[in-house]
Amino acid sequence: MTHRLTIVDVFAERRNGGNPLAVVVGTDPIPDATMQRIATETDYSETTFVNAVPEQNGGYAVRIFTPAREIDFAGHPLLGTAWVVRQQLAANTSGPIRLNLAVGQVAVAFEPTHDGDAVVWFEAPPMTLGATCAPEPMARALGISPDDIDTCGPIQQVSAGTAAMIVPLRSLDALRRSRLDLAAYAPLAAQGFPPLVYLFCSETLGRFSDFSARFFFEAHGVREDPATGNGAAFLGAYLLEHRHYARLSLRIEQGHEMNRPSLVMLRAQATAGGRAVQVGGRVVPVSQNALQL
Repeated sequence: MTHRLTIVDVFAERRNGGNPLAVVVGTDPIPDATMQRIATETDYSETTFVNAVPEQNGGYAVRIFTPAREIDFAGHPLLGTAWVVRQQLAANTSGPIRLNLAVGQVAVAFEPTHDGDAVVWFEAPPMTLGATCAPEPMARALGISPDDIDTCGPIQQVSAGTAAMIVPLRSLDALRRSRLDLAAYAPLAAQGFPPLVYLFCSETLGRFSDFSARFFFEAHGVREDPATGNGAAFLGAYLLEHRHYARLSLRIEQGHEMNRPSLVMLRAQATAGGRAVQVGGRVVPVSQNALQL
């Protein structure tokens, strides 16, 4: 059984930046255990598996695996997978690429840029702002002082298929010093808070950036994402709720602490029905090979 394995860097302005993603495309089904084994072997934040034959609703069935488990939704896998699908399966498609996930169908659009490239955008599924927690236990779990946490908004769980804690910080220095300690996080996990933490502050390295961010999560220990699309989507919903913006258009830098500089673009606005949140970025190809199963 042969499938095609493609590696791309998502939210990258150049190769070896952004968040790497492995995309496996084929027509034959792959057992769940084999998909998990491949995702563990690639050891990227996520690996996606795409059925090369579109379903009746025009979407391509996609499953997303971390090195530890299958998940329903994540941002950078959507953009990278849609880019690969467009290149390999739908080269003549001018409209959005539609991906069928566990959370439903997501349309991924391609917006041309002045240099002949494209920014790839997905619209986030409906998000729920959930429980909040006090600064002190979160600060202990991150190895920082409670004074490093900004009081402009709460520490709050946001969910859409997956869930993460949004933590506002006062400074870039606090962002750099943060580390997730799973043992110190255990009391929060016991209360039902997920061990996925998205940190942000308004101090940045780049003068054209609006926020800096980091994202820590549990997967066979603690890992850090160099760029996080679903975290940015959660941030958009959070900012609309707590900073009372009617509309946002932001550039979020991430990954500098990992030597993988990334740029995540965010659009969000309040609507009559709730919120409309889009996350975008560039995709840079890295490699492509046949995968023997």
